[in-house]
This record gives sequence, C-alpha cells and structure tokens, in this order.
Amino acid sequence: MSTTLSRARFDLFAPTEEHRQLRQIAEDFSTQSLEEQAKEHDEKETFNIALFRRLGQELGLFGLTVSTDYGGHGMDALAEVIIHEEFSRSDPAFTLSYLAHEILFVNNVFVNASDEQKRRYLPGVLDGRCIGGMGMTEPGVGTDVLGLATTAVKKGDRYILNGAKQFITNGPEADYFLVYAKMDHKDRKEITSFIIERTFPGFSVGKKEEKMGIKASSTSVLHFEDLEVPAENLVGQENGGITSMMRNLEIERVTLAAQSIGIARRCIDVMGRYATERSSFGKPIISHGQIQRLLAESFADYSAARALVYQTAYKIHPDERNSLGAASAKLVATQMAERVARNAIQVLGGYGYTREYPVERMLRDAILFSIGGGTNEAMQKNIAADLRKHYSSP
Repeated sequence: MSTTLSRARFDLFAPTEEHRQLRQIAEDFSTQSLEEQAKEHDEKETFNIALFRRLGQELGLFGLTVSTDYGGHGMDALAEVIIHEEFSRSDPAFTLSYLAHEILFVNNVFVNASDEQKRRYLPGVLDGRCIGGMGMTEPGVGTDVLGLATTAVKKGDRYILNGAKQFITNGPEADYFLVYAKMDHKDRKEITSFIIERTFPGFSVGKKEEKMGIKASSTSVLHFEDLEVPAENLVGQENGGITSMMRNLEIERVTLAAQSIGIARRCIDVMGRYATERSSFGKPIISHGQIQRLLAESFADYSAARALVYQTAYKIHPDERNSLGAASAKLVATQMAERVARNAIQVLGGYGYTREYPVERMLRDAILFSIGGGTNEAMQKNIAADLRKHYSSP
C-alpha cells in the first residue's frame, strides 16, 4: 500500500518541492518579464542583456546544476528542463542565450574544469556579471564535430590556437567561451578543450548572423589568429576533450528539446483559446472536425513528447551517459514543435500568418531546434547506432 501511495504522489514534471518552486519562479518571470519584451527584441534582432543579467543578480537562476560549494543550487538536469520549457513559452530566443550560458558554459565548466578554474570563472557567470558561450561548430564542420579544424599548439606556458567557430550563440556578448580544438591532426578524435576570454590576444568576433528565427539571440563567428591561451586554461587533459564534449551534448539536447516543449505549449494555448472564441458558420470553430483534429493531435503529440523529455532528463547525470534518451527526446520534441506551431497557424488562419499573434514567431524559432545541438538526421544516426549496440550484445 505504501508503494501505491508513493507512486500516486510522484510528479514527473516536478518531483520535489524545490522543483515546484523553481517552476513557479520561472513561470512568473516568463509571464511578467519575458513576454512583454519578446516581440520587440525579435523585430529589432537584439539580445536583452539587461534582462539576462537579472537572472543572476535578482533571481539566482544561473548555476542550477552547480554544487552549493561553488555557489550553485546543486540541482539536476530536470531543473534545467523546467526553466527552458517555461522561458520558451514566451521567448525561445532569449532562452537559447540562457542555454548557451547555463548549459554550454556553466554546466560544462562545473563538470569538467579544475577546482581552480571553477573558482576563477564560475562566480562571474553565476551572478550575471559575465556571459558565457561555447565554440564547437566551425565554418566547414557542423554536426561532424570530430572533423573540426581549429588547432592548438603548446608553446612554453601557453597554447596557440588558430581557426574559427561558426554560429556561436552569445558570440558578440560573451566574456568567456569553452572552445574545442585539435592538438594532433593524425588522429581526428584527439580534441582538447580550453576556457578562452575575449580579451586574450588573437581573439576577435566576426559578423553577426541575420537569421530566420531566434532573432533575439545573437549569433556570430569567432576568429582565433595565434590566439594565446595560458596553460592553466586547459580543461582536463590534452586530447581528452571528447568525453566532456559528448557528455555535455546530452544535457544540451534535452534542454533544446525542452525549448521545443515550451513552444508547443504556447501554440496550443493560443490556438485553443482562439478556436473557442472565434466563430464561423454560427458556432465556435472548435466545433468543426478539421479544427478538432489539429488541436487534438497537437495536444496529444505535445503530451507524449513532454513525458519523454522529462523522463530522459530525470535520468541524466554527469556520471551516467544517456545518449539514446537524449537523441530520442530531441528528435521527437523538435519535430513535434514544428508540427504544432504549423497547426496553430492553420487554426488561426490569416491571423496566424500575421505578427498580431506569437505563433508565426514560434514557428520560425522552432525550426532551429531540429538543427542546433546536432541535426535531427544526426539524432537518427545516433539512435540507430545505440540500438545496434544494444541488439548486438550477447
């Protein structure tokens, strides 16, 4: 009987009181602060840095996965999913900048850096004074991260980096980047990671990209021309960056999936209200079978994808790999969000195609998530590879 009661009380989407409180804080911030500025910054294609800093200085929403020893909250991947879902209901672009800072830099540094590096870099990014980012994708290499061409050569007490990184979120604004480079061209898998400051000699920011969606998050090229990196900024061991890269990709993918969940949830809310209030042929359009199909399928698909994302996040931990779950969650959620956003536009008709309602912005933003963090084609490849290992096992 006690087991039955325990299961009845368990909430996958907020399993602890701390998670429930976090969701309320995130929901309030999304509704009260993100919503009112999202349209303006989308149209101006500007990143709201002042609002971003408030997350650290006033709300303390940076460093969710960082232990309390380093000033964080000591929470888990599920906490990150909650934030990314709630924020994306109002502004997926702002949330992507949060992801680049919180997941690609802060979580990566906490899990993989030395104690000295954590104490040097985490305080500034946790309180919002500094902004973080990560450099993986290159002009000639996207999903094939093992084929990157940026090089690092040890010279005395420094490493000299040469190369470029492409499509870097927070590129124009970030103070720190975790960057991947090759130490040895003979083995394409020998990748090393470094913490780079934008003030280092040889660092420069290239053009800011003009994008279809996610316009309120800045994206740019980073250039390294004999970039001088102190030896103490090596993260881990030389040629040991693959493990940290792949491990961080898993939490990145599940939070990208959570952003898709937030987008879908907003689109369902908009089309649900519209279908109830709008009338045609003498009755609310929700009474028409075609509209019922679009709304019902959207909600069912969203509910299923949300359960998968949270179930995957619940099991993700730095010491436990879950590449199959992370790839599956991203594949399912990102495809679902695009369908739901498109359904919402169809339900709203002409209004859905205008900027009076947010669904056209949500569709433009949703498309990125089937590309970023590894394309969905790569997710299919990874899933098949993991399944092949599973079914090949004795």
